[in-house]
Amino acid sequence: MSESVHPNVLRVVAAARAEGLDIAPRRFPEGTKTAADAAAAIGCDVGQIVKSLVFGVDDRVVLAYVSGANQLDEAKLARAAGGSRCHRVDADVVRRATGFPIGGVPPFGHATTLDVFVDPDLLQFDEVWAAAGTWNDVFALSPEDLVRVGRGTVTDVRK
Repeated sequence: MSESVHPNVLRVVAAARAEGLDIAPRRFPEGTKTAADAAAAIGCDVGQIVKSLVFGVDDRVVLAYVSGANQLDEAKLARAAGGSRCHRVDADVVRRATGFPIGGVPPFGHATTLDVFVDPDLLQFDEVWAAAGTWNDVFALSPEDLVRVGRGTVTDVRK
C-alpha cells in the first residue's frame, strides 16, 4: 500500500490479515458517508452496504451491522444484547469503543471488544461492502467473513 493510505485503513487491513482475510480497500474521494452514497460510488445495491451502528445498551456499548436498505430497531437490538434500554452514543464514545470515526467504523480491528449483531438481510448477497476506517475507504467481503471475522451474531435487528 502506498504512503497516501490513511493509517486507519492500514489498521483495518492488518486486522483482516491477522484473521486470515485479505481485503483490498478502495478510496472514494467524494465520500461514502451514507449507504446511498456508498452504493452509488461502488455501483452496488444499497442493501450490500454494511452500516456499522454503535449504540449503548444499558451501560455498555454494542455494534450492529445493518444492511444499507434497512433501519435499526433499537428495541430489537436491546433485546438481542440482553438489555432493556438502547440509546444513541456520541462520536467520542464511538471513537473510544472502536478506534474509528462515525461513518468509518469497520467490522473488525476495534479498540475494544464489543458484542456484535448482524442483520440477516446481509447474508443474501455474495459480497457486501464495509467501511475501512474512514468516510472515504471501503472494502468488499463475503457476508460469511463479515460474521466470522467480525465475531457477530446473526439476529433480526431491523425495523
